[in-house]
Amino acid sequence: MPERVIESWLTDMDGVLVHEGTALPGASEFVKALREKDRPFLILTNNSIFTARDLRARLATSGIDVPEESIWTSALATAQFLKDQIPGGSAYPIGEAGLTTALYEAGYTLTESDPDYVVLGETRTYSFEAITKAIRLILGGSRFICTNPDTTGPSKEGPLPATGSVAAMITAATGRKPYFVGKPNPMMFRSALNRIDAHSEVTAMIGDRMDTDVVAGIEAGLQTFLVLTGSTRAGDVEKYPFRPSHVVDSIADLVDLV
Repeated sequence: MPERVIESWLTDMDGVLVHEGTALPGASEFVKALREKDRPFLILTNNSIFTARDLRARLATSGIDVPEESIWTSALATAQFLKDQIPGGSAYPIGEAGLTTALYEAGYTLTESDPDYVVLGETRTYSFEAITKAIRLILGGSRFICTNPDTTGPSKEGPLPATGSVAAMITAATGRKPYFVGKPNPMMFRSALNRIDAHSEVTAMIGDRMDTDVVAGIEAGLQTFLVLTGSTRAGDVEKYPFRPSHVVDSIADLVDLV
């Protein structure tokens, strides 16, 4: 199936490995095969709410055993990006533990007083007061960064407004557009590759979305596998001007490729 040898793997989490806390067919077996064969891999997610440790525990509950260091979130990618841009800088974050912990561990000072950056991430409860503070700081000169561009997030009750929606509101109030670090920005993939010391020529990306996982994988020079266990149906592929390398029913179809 693959046109190139695959030595390393990147995979999305929601819609590929799990759905609403339940492991999808083949997910546990795929991760187990990666670990048994000592393949470099990372699980990528635009979810910036949780720390890697939190997500490891959530995956373990569904029966998928993943080391904490094998999870790469948009919050971690954002913190790495800011550390590279302004080492030891300062930020005013809007988000939860996944974001604030990542920034702190990257050596950033979290402050409301003239920060280098306003960093918007995912949160269950966006505060009007915090958004107002962010708008004023951006108008005062702070740079505007977002962990990811997703406009909605999933919940059992239906879609929730997410980072991209709140970012649009802040942009409307300030006239400043943010820089999005998470998928589909291939920067998140490049930072992931650096983390596992992998090369794009021998790495594959597995995802369930054409507009984030697949397009970013293509732009990063990876082989791409689209699974049909998430938000994309087989007929949707033709709506896009680009194609994944391969389309498969689920990650169960890829266990033998590890």
